[in-house]
Amino acid sequence: MSLEIQDCHVETLLKICTRYGLGKPESEPAPLKGGFLHKMYSLFTSNGKYAVKLLNPFIMQRETSAANYRTAEKLEAILEQSGIPIIPALTVNGRKMQNIDGQFFYLYEWYGGKALENGEVTESHCAAMGGVLAQIHALDRRGEFQNRNETRIDWNFYLGLLAEKNSGLYSLVGENVSLFYEMQDRGNAAIKRLPPVTAICHNDMDCKNVLWCGYDFRIIDLECLSRSNPFTELYETALSWSGLYSRDFDPKRFGTFMRSYAESSGELPHDPETLYDANIGRLEWLEYSIKRALGIDCAEEEQTIGVSETENTIADINYYHNIKDTIIDVFNKL
Repeated sequence: MSLEIQDCHVETLLKICTRYGLGKPESEPAPLKGGFLHKMYSLFTSNGKYAVKLLNPFIMQRETSAANYRTAEKLEAILEQSGIPIIPALTVNGRKMQNIDGQFFYLYEWYGGKALENGEVTESHCAAMGGVLAQIHALDRRGEFQNRNETRIDWNFYLGLLAEKNSGLYSLVGENVSLFYEMQDRGNAAIKRLPPVTAICHNDMDCKNVLWCGYDFRIIDLECLSRSNPFTELYETALSWSGLYSRDFDPKRFGTFMRSYAESSGELPHDPETLYDANIGRLEWLEYSIKRALGIDCAEEEQTIGVSETENTIADINYYHNIKDTIIDVFNKL
């Protein structure tokens, strides 16, 4: 069989077929659209259809990675046992995470759905997402503070590096650096005012991580599962499904998501200003993207992604800053 993927991962995928008894490949493994951290491939064989997630080796080198993945796998099992519509990683030889020649990966049964583009998302989709998120948060809700460190990013340090290596990004980051510091300070203060509650949270349940067949859906990318504050996840996820990150915020979709969550017995937050300020995850993603653009802790081919994600994330941050009054107004009318 002739494989057209000019990628070192082809050999790994074929070894997975052989070593894990998946059968003979019946079509060429194909890359799948998805997130920006790991590599996803379809793998159609004589024994069945699968998806394979090859985990980013630079992520796996982090000191906290092993513990975080173990936690996520335990929480994934709770969701699976509770009937939440997810695509869990297959367990092989008593383990979910597999390792072949130093490449860590997850293996999944194939689900023939697709992620929605922002223009395809309707209020009905938002209602479904609000409802299922409430179900997830109800599984193991606890009255406790989330152990969340303050975000202390030295933006001037990255400006210095960009000045030497990327003049375009240097100018872009420099134009916005005061906003980044302001958001960071307000966010760190807001986090301390959040209600003391944690629950099982997906932490990245945006449009790209839900696959749809009509109105049937499955939630994917569960390796980010952790115990987190459900109020912040509700707010951030509702914003995402309402078009925030395509910079086309739809107040109706936002309201539908939040009301569906409440109608499914989820508790709505009461302080929109605190939630607005506490939503600084894009700053952390921006730092990671700048590192990739600079070639820090990443493969060479990831630098292009780093540049585009830096540009996109800065545009997202500015858009979020500019529509604050609109978001707060919709929230207050729920």
